[in-house]
Amino acid sequence: MTQHMMVSHSAFVRARPGYSAALGERLVCLLEPSRHAPGCLHFALQHSHCDDSLWLITGFWSSQEAMSDYFASPAMQIFSDVVQDLLVSSLDLHTFENVNASQAMLQQQRAG
Repeated sequence: MTQHMMVSHSAFVRARPGYSAALGERLVCLLEPSRHAPGCLHFALQHSHCDDSLWLITGFWSSQEAMSDYFASPAMQIFSDVVQDLLVSSLDLHTFENVNASQAMLQQQRAG
């Protein structure tokens, strides 16, 4: 039996100077299709209070497979479009999975 582990992603997207509003308008288009994607548990777009050019996109998925399928979906064309349209100065994407206490201790032992 395959065990599915919840995974998440966080993408920090920085707009080029003067393009934050235009970038935000495009990123908002991700909300509805992403929230309805199979396996999506939560999806949000946030705008920084301190840095007008910085946006954060977070998603929580029921499994790695669901997140990977989403990344391969047509909704992700938004990222290609905003990069090609020169609205973005940087894009920093990270994926995560939950760890339990024993896994965290093992990681700490390996590092130390």
